[in-house]
Amino acid sequence: MKGLKILLVDDEPLIRLSMVDALEAIGYDVEAAASGTEGIGAIRQRPFDLVITDLRLPGADGLTVLTAAKEQSPPTEVVVITAHGSVETAVGAMKLGAFDYITKPFQMDELLSIVERVGRIVLLRRENQDLKSVLEDKFSFGGILGANNQMRAVLDKIKLVAGTDSTVLILGESGTGKELVANAIHQNSTRSLQPLVKVSCAALPETLLEAELFGHEKGAFTGALRQRRGRFELAHRGTLFLDEIGEISPIVQVKLLRVLQERQFERVGGNDRIDVDVRLVCATQKDLRKEVSQGRFREDLFYRLNVVQIVIPPLRQRQEDIMIIADHILKTCSGKMNKTLKGFSSVSRELFMRYSFPGNVRELENMVERAVALGKDREAVQPSDLCGFQSCPYTGGTAQES
Repeated sequence: MKGLKILLVDDEPLIRLSMVDALEAIGYDVEAAASGTEGIGAIRQRPFDLVITDLRLPGADGLTVLTAAKEQSPPTEVVVITAHGSVETAVGAMKLGAFDYITKPFQMDELLSIVERVGRIVLLRRENQDLKSVLEDKFSFGGILGANNQMRAVLDKIKLVAGTDSTVLILGESGTGKELVANAIHQNSTRSLQPLVKVSCAALPETLLEAELFGHEKGAFTGALRQRRGRFELAHRGTLFLDEIGEISPIVQVKLLRVLQERQFERVGGNDRIDVDVRLVCATQKDLRKEVSQGRFREDLFYRLNVVQIVIPPLRQRQEDIMIIADHILKTCSGKMNKTLKGFSSVSRELFMRYSFPGNVRELENMVERAVALGKDREAVQPSDLCGFQSCPYTGGTAQES
């Protein structure tokens, strides 16, 4: 592999020069050092793919150079050069992480053969890292995973809209990850250093939701003992995420429309107009067009909200993503809970692929987390670890552990 970055540490000038000439003739990028101390200094200055070091050196011995190289950059490979009578020391170096050793006197072809092997490993490692980066860029964004064509289109749309200031309407069933999309949009926007304020519109009755969004003055209603800023004010210059926007009452719809049109509002019980600069991101599992046609949602507000629409497909329509997401959740949960689980048995995977996941990603996440928390500490998740999969009707019968 041409361009391999090599540090050569040897205190014998003739041997050092002959090795440098042979390595550079092939196209390797070689730096030479005449002592262990000099070699360690070079290691701390720049990264190397390979360090070739004699074991017996002035200043610091080869084992110290090996240790320094591995501490500075664990992927760096190290080859040690040893005299015939020091083979045991070379074997000890292998235990410390050396790639290989070569015994003096040696033919240059022996050294070049070892370096070529290292080059193949480094190249493969780089290709794997490049592939990982491509896959991460292609199949994930802002914590959202998706290899399915529909989800890749969603991720592409999120990337495009994040840098704009457009109002976004996110549609999808419960548990599909609408809040994750809102997070990704905010985190990759020009407002990312400002607040992301979230409101669940379905969690509050009309009167409380109005005060929650717009704030209230002291004495505006019973219990309003002091002035309180609303979520619009708190989100000034940032992003306001309104979840379940389809649940808001006609009165709140009118007020919300006015804010979108005028970029101003009054607190409940107040007369002063307050200017606000907010990017609005909304989400709902309802069909808002149907709500409009049935008179439950204002048509003018719908068009104000529906500037950019992002539709998240349910998990049952993106089977390619089920195990990608499950593996990611398993890795995260196993690390947090200090468990040894590294994957799923073949039967567990089959059960996942046969299930429709009515609760979508949220249900999958809960299922895997429960399996990690309550399952036996072993390498693979078995059907018996999965929320009664063996007795649930959707499994089509009992399953045996693989």
